Amino acid sequence: MNAILTAVIPVVIIGLICAVVLVAASIVMAVKEDERIPKVRECLPGANCGACGYAGCDGYAKALVEDGVAANLCVPGGAKTASDIAGVLGIEAGEVKPKVAVVCCSGDCDATEDDVDYRGIETCKAAKLIFGGKGKCGFGCLGFGDCRNVCPEDAICVENGLARIDTRKCIGCGLCAKACPNKLIRLAPAKRHIVVACSSKSKGASTRKACKNGCIACRKCEKACPKDAIHVTGNHAVVDYEACVGCGLCAKECPVGVIKVYK
Repeated sequence: MNAILTAVIPVVIIGLICAVVLVAASIVMAVKEDERIPKVRECLPGANCGACGYAGCDGYAKALVEDGVAANLCVPGGAKTASDIAGVLGIEAGEVKPKVAVVCCSGDCDATEDDVDYRGIETCKAAKLIFGGKGKCGFGCLGFGDCRNVCPEDAICVENGLARIDTRKCIGCGLCAKACPNKLIRLAPAKRHIVVACSSKSKGASTRKACKNGCIACRKCEKACPKDAIHVTGNHAVVDYEACVGCGLCAKECPVGVIKVYK
């Protein structure tokens, strides 16, 4: 019995000493968090989408308190979130411009067709690894719904081989844009906006061979725009949403109807 106690007692004493040292170290070396950070974090919607430019809601909350960044960067939270943050920090809320995701592709099953018989893992990311995708257009929608799978609002579906977004449900978080391997999804102003529903980088003739709804890079939209907000870049038209006023003149001039106006 004495032999057991002789072995156990030193271990217990050492354990107690280590516990005291660890507690003391935790107190001395503790990094105190500004009490406003958790309060700001509660104002955020918790989407952790990164649309604000920071690593999730925790990163944005910390930047708001410690770096003094703008309170209106949370697009999914909208004006209410900006107002709540401003109330906690005593700063200006600023204007939040609502955004929605748009699909820059018109290549549904009626406009294009498969080039290979793909039988691999049914995700866009996996299909992209096989010859750039199964379709004739290597820049088009892959149709397996990676964007749909990450959408927190069930705002995306895949119909006739093409991803489609219900802008009434979309909160503009941008998760779908990050999930798309072909980078077809972009964020546009929630109010009247223009969408160039093609992202092909091939020349006009090649694009039309692959998809009858493709942009032919004719530049008529450029000439029609009074705000210099649309340019043909990489053989397809691209809208500068900061400059675009949604007049729709580019859509009227587009000979193939690939530019669309949404209200």
